[in-house]
Amino acid sequence: MVSKTVTVNNPLGIHARPAALIVQRAAKYSSEILLSNAEAQRVNGKSIMGVMMLAAEQGAQITVETEGADEDEALIALVELIESNFEDQS
Repeated sequence: MVSKTVTVNNPLGIHARPAALIVQRAAKYSSEILLSNAEAQRVNGKSIMGVMMLAAEQGAQITVETEGADEDEALIALVELIESNFEDQS
C-alpha cells in the first residue's frame, strides 16, 4: 500500500464534476483506491457517492491510498488530478 496526502486547491472543492473525474481516473486501475479526510472518513475512490461524501472544500487535506498491482501508477494519477485543480481551465 502507498499513500500521499494532498491539498484540495480547487476554489469549489470536490463537487460533482471533480468527484466524477476522480472516479473515472480511479476506474482505470485495478488497485483498491481509498480516499480519506481529516475527520478520518474513508471512502472508496471508485464510488461517486463515496467521493462526494468527503465534502472536501478548498484547503481540505485528502489522503489517497492505493493497494494492488498498479498502486504506484494509480497514486500518481490521482494525486496529479487533484493537484491540477481537476484540470480546470478557467
